[in-house]
Parts: sequence; C-alpha cells; structure tokens
Amino acid sequence: MSKEKKELNLNCPVVYTLSILGGKWKWLIIYMLFEHQLLRYGELKRKLVGITHKMLSQQLKELEAEKLLNRKEYQQIPPKVEYSLTEKGQTLLPIINSMCEWAKIYSQKESK
Repeated sequence: MSKEKKELNLNCPVVYTLSILGGKWKWLIIYMLFEHQLLRYGELKRKLVGITHKMLSQQLKELEAEKLLNRKEYQQIPPKVEYSLTEKGQTLLPIINSMCEWAKIYSQKESK
C-alpha cells in the first residue's frame, strides 16, 4: 500500500466513519431503532428482511461495542433482550434524515 493511501486511511473522517458504520445492515438497524425507539431481537430480525441470525448478532455486537446502541437483557425464560439507540447513536439521526431526503430527490428523478 502506498504512503498516500495509508495517510488517507489514517486521517480521513469518511474512512473512520465507514470503518464503524460500513455496510447496509448497521444503517438499517439504526434506522429501525430510530423509527421504533425500542425493539427486541426478534422484532429487529423480522423487520430486517434477508438478514441472517449470525449477521444480525454480529452487527448488534459491533454497534454496542461502539456505544451506538443499548442492549438490555432481562433474566427470564424465555430470554428477553431489548435494543435502543444511545445518546451517541442518536447523533447519527441527521445523517439518516439526509439520506432519506437524498433518496426522495433522486429516486423520483430516476423513476421518470
């Protein structure tokens, strides 16, 4: 890897953000938690059509590690786990809103 690429990777805010939030599932999880405030694991799984159990578990663990979502586990049978956005996770909402606005503009133009 060239010296320029290393410097770009180390100093670029976009690269940093994508290293935390890369891929489609993390953004969709954040969006669902924004829309519903609080969701159980099974509810998230049903709303995210096409995601596997392994992928959802992995993405939730990564988002929790970055302190973007809260995980509350209840000690009961059957197990109950609820997810919600943290204060840090809620700071991503303007980006979600911008993505929605962008899609409104360009999805209409492309369908014409």
